Amino acid sequence: MVISFNTQALSGLCSEDQLELLDSVDRLRLQGLDHYVSLPQIIVCGDQSSGKSSVLEAISGVPFPVKSNLCTRFPTELVMRRTTKIGVKVSIVPHSSLGLSEQSRLSGFNEKLDSFEGFPALVEKAKSAMGISIHGKAFSKDLLRVEISGPNRPHLTIVDLPGLIHSQTKQQSADDVELVQEVVTSYMKQPRSIILAVISAKNDFANQIVLKLARTADQHGTRTMGVITKPDTLVPGSDSEFLYSSLAQNNEVEFRLGWHVLKNMDSEKVQGASLLTERDAEEAQFFSKGIWSQLPSDMLGINELRPKLSNVLIRQIARELPSLISEIDVGIRSCERQIEALGVPRITPDEQRLELLHISQKFQALVKSSVDGTYNDAFFENAKTERGYQQRIRAVIQNLNKEFGDELLKRGHLREMRELTTLEKGCKPKPGQPTPITREQFIDHAKILLRRTRARELPNLFNPMVVGDLFHEQSVPWKSIVDHHVKMAWNAAEKFLKLVIHAISDKNVSTPLFDEVFEPALKQLVSEANAQLAELLHAHRTIHPITYTKEYSDTILDIWDQRRQEESEEVVMAFFGAKQLGKVTFNGTIDLSLLVEKLAQRRELDIERIAASEALDCMHAYYTVAMKRFLDDVSVEVIEEKLLAVLGDILSPVKVFGMSAGLVEIIAGEPREIRARRKRLTKQLDVLRKGSETCKRFVGVRLGDDDSDYFSEGEEVELEEEEDEINGVDANHDNNDDGEEPQSEKPEAATPEDDSVGE
Repeated sequence: MVISFNTQALSGLCSEDQLELLDSVDRLRLQGLDHYVSLPQIIVCGDQSSGKSSVLEAISGVPFPVKSNLCTRFPTELVMRRTTKIGVKVSIVPHSSLGLSEQSRLSGFNEKLDSFEGFPALVEKAKSAMGISIHGKAFSKDLLRVEISGPNRPHLTIVDLPGLIHSQTKQQSADDVELVQEVVTSYMKQPRSIILAVISAKNDFANQIVLKLARTADQHGTRTMGVITKPDTLVPGSDSEFLYSSLAQNNEVEFRLGWHVLKNMDSEKVQGASLLTERDAEEAQFFSKGIWSQLPSDMLGINELRPKLSNVLIRQIARELPSLISEIDVGIRSCERQIEALGVPRITPDEQRLELLHISQKFQALVKSSVDGTYNDAFFENAKTERGYQQRIRAVIQNLNKEFGDELLKRGHLREMRELTTLEKGCKPKPGQPTPITREQFIDHAKILLRRTRARELPNLFNPMVVGDLFHEQSVPWKSIVDHHVKMAWNAAEKFLKLVIHAISDKNVSTPLFDEVFEPALKQLVSEANAQLAELLHAHRTIHPITYTKEYSDTILDIWDQRRQEESEEVVMAFFGAKQLGKVTFNGTIDLSLLVEKLAQRRELDIERIAASEALDCMHAYYTVAMKRFLDDVSVEVIEEKLLAVLGDILSPVKVFGMSAGLVEIIAGEPREIRARRKRLTKQLDVLRKGSETCKRFVGVRLGDDDSDYFSEGEEVELEEEEDEINGVDANHDNNDDGEEPQSEKPEAATPEDDSVGE
């Protein structure tokens, strides 16, 4: 939302409205809003010993501890309010870079005076609290806040900054030079700050650092006012005096807010507050003569500067308040999004357990949907992607079971009977592949085994146990194949569970949750699955063959029928001299008795080989039945019952209720950095909301007698670009690991051309 203000009637602003507006901005600063957005303010900058403190003293009428051999050692915020009673309050606003304990200590510094007599001593006491001394640090980033009230004070708030140092000395190190410039630059760069650049006429203004820094921070000079001090040090009629007179008229260095000239009292002669009453008269007398008398009176003297600064500050606040409200609102939305991204607070044990209960409910719902094969939840992404496929655990397991069956059929048998090719003869079989063998070779192998396992059977019979021995040999590859299958299914379940956990909880919960709950549970599941698998393998590969299904008898009969058919085909084709079966044309007569005789002849005369052949046929028939049963048993009793069916029980509400408080805290307790971040964001959001409320109080407030001169709510416009800038500032806050709010730079707001001041 953009708020527009009419500022043309500011000159008629009543003192009550003016006071309320200034007080509101001061409250925003005290609330810490300036940590997140730039607030309108006047900052006094200048080179060391340029007369800044004397300017501050002249504006406020309060005797600051000013000496020519000293300089401002810290930022000083001077808050002046017109009241019937004189009072002074001094406090310290600690810099945001300090630790919490140090901030708390400095924030406790609050002193009050009923008069100005003890003010210099109070400032020295504040310096001591900041650690500034001859043997301590020379400068501080902490801010000294001085609130002054009295009947002759203007409604004005200004910030005096440490003087810029040209070079290091014995008392001021290179680090001090850098620190002061860093502090001054940080204030100058805030786009809503009015820069009061103090220039001493004692030195060439082109060599004074403050002008360069002001031009860098305010390239177009739209928010800078120049103040020339010590004009009495110039030789009357000299080129220097003429040059400074030209500077005061905005001819040398142009500032939109113009220039002002002050003659301060010599700090060496000032002995106390009594002499402050004399400065105005001496200043007026000085400007009534010479080249200065030719300048407009509103550019000369402290009595003109006070209302001018008050007017400039009020105008700046009014001008910047619309964009300030918009920026605050953008910051509020950004904070709310970041806090929402952190999830619900998980500080207390009850909050932590409640969070786990919510996660367990979502977990069970998603697992059930995926196991049942109902993929309607938004969790399930495009099935064409690898991630979307892994989310569909039922589909993955179905395909793995199918591949397992194909592998059993293709590589589950140790030996494969077929005619050998020339290359296969004498070559070793490929690893993991069945060994090719002819039927005659297999019968020879079975014959040897039959001889060594004889019992009481007759020579043309075989020991039934030899079928089991042959089957156990033939099914040796089953273990490696099924072990691989269980491992693949377990891996698929692990990937699926990780996707579910990451989808329903943030990283700070999902990682310890998987480590503490799911990983041990999955290990237990695969252990139970392997135990069940071992039982199945034991039943199939150690117990003698048992089956009562009709499939076995049908299979063995099919084998025998197939063999008799092959033998008959060979006899018939040889008898008729045909190369293949089918229709045959021949002349003459055929003795069918010879054909019957040929068909009736036994081709194998070795009764041991006949017995071995029948045992081999029985093994193959049983292998076919057992393999199908093993495939189903593994799919149901191992994969389904020991893995899929119990996935949802890994994190059930009952399991959550049974967790110890320590385990719950490990899983769902917020990490220290998240708690600190939530605390920072919550504090920031509170400050921004209070700031928004404070600023929006002035929407609809009249400025003058004209009904058109009021703060009005304007048209809403898109703020994406500004919001991106605010989000960038928030990212800097997030990367600050010390737990403190950093002082961020704010984007410069545009200044309307029709709101010019001093033109």
